[in-house]
Amino acid sequence: MEAKSSQPRVRKPAKRTALVLALGLLSAGALAPSPQTQDIESTKAALEKWVETQRVISKERADWAVGKEALEMRVRLVEQEIETLTKRIAEAQASITEADTKRAGLVEEYDELKATGEGLNGVIAELEARTKALLPRLPEPIVDRIRPLSQALPEDSADAKIGLGLRFQNVVGILNQVDRFHREITLSPEVRDLGDGRTAEVAVLYIGASRGYFATADGTSGGMGYAGPNGWVWTPANDAAPEIARAVAILQNQTIADFVGLPFQLK
Repeated sequence: MEAKSSQPRVRKPAKRTALVLALGLLSAGALAPSPQTQDIESTKAALEKWVETQRVISKERADWAVGKEALEMRVRLVEQEIETLTKRIAEAQASITEADTKRAGLVEEYDELKATGEGLNGVIAELEARTKALLPRLPEPIVDRIRPLSQALPEDSADAKIGLGLRFQNVVGILNQVDRFHREITLSPEVRDLGDGRTAEVAVLYIGASRGYFATADGTSGGMGYAGPNGWVWTPANDAAPEIARAVAILQNQTIADFVGLPFQLK
């Protein structure tokens, strides 16, 4: 028994060292991943990136589709606006062309009217001058009747203040009144000189606008008149006074109608 216990134990330290080394290797193997584990992790990371990339691509495609539709709608709107503006421009050009044509026509018409007006200025000036020269040759009743029109005749036709239309209207109005008076027999109460220093209110009988007769009521005094270059000229006609008085009485319905002879002098 004593002999066995005296032998040295050589293997115990070696077992402990081997155990420690094995534990160290196991620990190191646990801490360092194997190549297979690294491939799995890399694949997993790549897969996650691919999924994320596909998600971004899908989102970009959806956004692009929405943006494309909006752009297409905007393009259609712009095309419609361009079409509308083109039509408006065409219409405006047509209107401008039509307006230019009308303007050219109006300018031409204005030039024609201006030329016509200049010609009419000469015509109306001559008519006004002849009408004013006629006024002194008219009997008093018609002079009084046309006075509002005759007073509107310009003193100087070249410096008239009224338009051509009104000037023609005045002249035509005067001539119409004169023409009507000249085609009628008119009685007019007037005060006349009897030729012997006396005057009397008598009924003057005008035959048209060129001859006139008057007589007192008793038929003792009478006269006759005609249009002269400077006004009316009255001369005594006492011998014809009874006939003149009878003609006046017939016109006044104081006696029956009959033929009456009146004196006449050709001047």
